[in-house]
Amino acid sequence: MNSTRFKGLALFILAISQLVLALDYTIIFVAMPSLGNELGFSANHLQWVVSAYSLAFGGFLLIGGRLSDLMGRRRMFMVAIGLFGVGSLLGGLAESQLMLIVARALQGLGGALLSPATLSLIMSNFEEGPERNRAMGIWAAMGGVGMSLGLLLGGVLTSYIGWEATFLVNVPIALLVVILAPFVLKESKVSTTTKHYDAAGTISVTAGLLLVVYYLIQAPVEGWVSASTFPVALIGVLMLLAFVLIEKRTKEPLISFRMFRNRNLTGAALIAFLFSASFGSLYYFMTLYTQGVLEFSAVQSGFSFLPLTLSAFVGAKLINGMLSKVDVAGTIATGMGLGMIGFLMLTGLSETGSAWGIIPGTVVIGIGQALVFTTMFIAGSAGIEPKEQGVASALISTGQQIGGAIGLAVIMAIISASLGTGATLEHMLPTDLNHAIHTAFFIAAATTLLGIVVAFLALKQAKPSADNQVKVAH
Repeated sequence: MNSTRFKGLALFILAISQLVLALDYTIIFVAMPSLGNELGFSANHLQWVVSAYSLAFGGFLLIGGRLSDLMGRRRMFMVAIGLFGVGSLLGGLAESQLMLIVARALQGLGGALLSPATLSLIMSNFEEGPERNRAMGIWAAMGGVGMSLGLLLGGVLTSYIGWEATFLVNVPIALLVVILAPFVLKESKVSTTTKHYDAAGTISVTAGLLLVVYYLIQAPVEGWVSASTFPVALIGVLMLLAFVLIEKRTKEPLISFRMFRNRNLTGAALIAFLFSASFGSLYYFMTLYTQGVLEFSAVQSGFSFLPLTLSAFVGAKLINGMLSKVDVAGTIATGMGLGMIGFLMLTGLSETGSAWGIIPGTVVIGIGQALVFTTMFIAGSAGIEPKEQGVASALISTGQQIGGAIGLAVIMAIISASLGTGATLEHMLPTDLNHAIHTAFFIAAATTLLGIVVAFLALKQAKPSADNQVKVAH
């Protein structure tokens, strides 16, 4: 285990790394109108600023978990945060659409290697019991808080410095973490004589997911069965089927399908998918509402999310009490239920509204978000052997990242079909845009309802004892 005098610093860099990963997913939303105008993005291509990150993150998470286990968690942690920092630097210096999208993909790749390594490092650097539970709680809570904090920080940086600052702010953080990691983190890895990383499985699943989501993004504009979109979807599905066949035959699969027999892990991955498809869409559409309908500046838009950020902190502090009373299934279902209520409240937003009208719905959603995000990782780690914790974490995070990309694409497709127009959201009149945003929130509410059902059907875990409760930051 780690030296006692370094455990505080170890927890600090692991928590700050998780915070940056979550923050970076949402910090870009407030900056998107500015960078879109400056770099000449069309509305459909602008989505790839979000999707490139999500798909690279989700597509490489599984291999990231395996590399972490075999090559060493601390080593992969340092490589990953370095890649993330380089991607952030390239993003801040980007002068073309292609360079920015490549930078976002590189950030996503860094995140894919970083996320499973951080959870595994918590397992190896902190003693089992209250010490590890507290560390894991802080790690998970930073993810839930970071998603809402990113919008506030994004607004401030974009308004007073420029959209480039939303990328460049990560560079000194990454550098600091790389410098501290060798001194404060204990190395750990799985003892094995094999060094096989299942390149075929990695390529097939990443390519398949990329093609399928590309289809979901482009099909509403070009047609669901057009010659330019349908073949892409078909190839993507075939690639995913090939991945399943590869995994069943390879000696060292990217993921052992035996792990899916753990209902908590499978349920947590499904919850993560639904969580990101619903809660994750909030940031994109609320940014459209504040900037496109209410015509807020970037900094005004960012500060309108402050109640959401604060309520996420409140939600994180409620987790222990919820776990002791209603276990993980009940806690996740409660969080999803709060999300549903909050989204339905937001369907009442008016094109002549104000920032005050946003507060009730986002506060409710913020509490629900914290409950679901933290608890889905707790649920997914139950009954998993230490040597498989990295892969288990990667599975949950994969569901989260792919859920965000596919969820946004599906919502956009439904909006286009319901409006009967190919007009992009960014170029709609405020009245039409407000109606489209309402549609998005109704879809998100329906998705959270599905999450409640999955929580009770898939998660079958007894109430944790007092020793097993996860302690969050005070």
